[in-house]
Amino acid sequence: MVELRAQERQILAALEKLKGEASVEQLIRESKLSDAAVMRSALTLQEKDLVKIHAELQTIIKLTAEGETHAKNGLPERRLVNAVMAYGGKAALDKAAEKAGLEKQFVQIALGWTQRKKWLNYDSKTSTLRAAFAPEEEIDEKLLQRLTNSSEQLSVSKLTEEEKAAVQTLKKRQLLTTADKTTRILELTDKGKTALQKGAKTAAEVTQLTPELIITGKWQTTKLQRYNIEAPVAKTWPGKKQPYLAFLEEVREKLVELGFKEMTGTAVETSFFNFDALYTPQDHPAREASGIYYVKQPEYGDTGKYTTIVQNVKQTHENGWKTGSTGWKYPYSTKEAKRLILRGHGTCLSARTLLSKDLQIPSKYFSIARVYRPEVIDKTHLSEFNQVEGIVVDENLNLKDLLGVLGKFAMEIAGADKIRFKPDYFPFTEPSV
Repeated sequence: MVELRAQERQILAALEKLKGEASVEQLIRESKLSDAAVMRSALTLQEKDLVKIHAELQTIIKLTAEGETHAKNGLPERRLVNAVMAYGGKAALDKAAEKAGLEKQFVQIALGWTQRKKWLNYDSKTSTLRAAFAPEEEIDEKLLQRLTNSSEQLSVSKLTEEEKAAVQTLKKRQLLTTADKTTRILELTDKGKTALQKGAKTAAEVTQLTPELIITGKWQTTKLQRYNIEAPVAKTWPGKKQPYLAFLEEVREKLVELGFKEMTGTAVETSFFNFDALYTPQDHPAREASGIYYVKQPEYGDTGKYTTIVQNVKQTHENGWKTGSTGWKYPYSTKEAKRLILRGHGTCLSARTLLSKDLQIPSKYFSIARVYRPEVIDKTHLSEFNQVEGIVVDENLNLKDLLGVLGKFAMEIAGADKIRFKPDYFPFTEPSV
């Protein structure tokens, strides 16, 4: 005699009641078990050759919100022709529509379909409708009712050719949608039928050890259910990337596709790379505590690796060095250059890259840097945000090359169809657009 668990016995009994063949959904309703429990038992029964599981790809039909409304109230054209018949077979369009209770957006739809189905004659000069007879219920109406009344999902494969044509028509009218779904059908085998006839024995098993079983010693005589690692589990909906992080990842991928290499660096930076190397004077308002975050401990970093560069920048700030500029004309502090801050922009990464021994010429670099500023927080400002930074390094580059890169960025990343450049002013770049 075959030994079964209680749920397996339930599934076999439900299959027998459903004439030996049923979908998982039908078995769930019949057995009152969860979908995971049904599939778990079904796999075990299949291993014992008591059932067969068939997977079928089916196109399932489902009513839209508008389709549900028309299934309940009747198609607009049916409501309109019924109203005309109530007036004795002749009525003005506006009166018939009012009597039919048609919303404004459905009046012309109803009129069009009564003409297409040849239910009504319409005189456009007098806006009069005439009906020669009350039309019988057509296949599209019957299908809507079938979808409303059926407790099961309806598959296209179970429809007649006439009904399939109606599905396409209703789909174009946006009254229903279709979706492909894999349906699993369980079939009772001859061995399964024999097991039911002979009365399969239900095994008394427990799925979990309890303190009571251990204390009383009953665990020694209790049969524990074997753990099936291949059994299906409850449906899960895995997490997705946070939308903004997904967007940043998309920007990163697009820039790499455009031939850019990524620049990376730490969030804590020296004032030298964040300000001085970019020709921002040491008394600039952006360097006040209201404009940047200063690190409390330690206060200063090390710029010893860049001693020569620091001296060149020092002279440029003080007197212009050999750049042709007159400089800012103030005594530059190398101590202030070592002051540690949270980077306020991503351009410090470009400055470091230009000084790197690994710099390649020609080359293109980008960064997506998290930057920090003590902003007043509102719907468009946070104290930390991401900034895209990029540099192109080569000889004989000009403004046209820059516009080409910006245009490509707009097309590939921002999804622009057209691009227009407008001259503008920025204090650190000239010319600017």
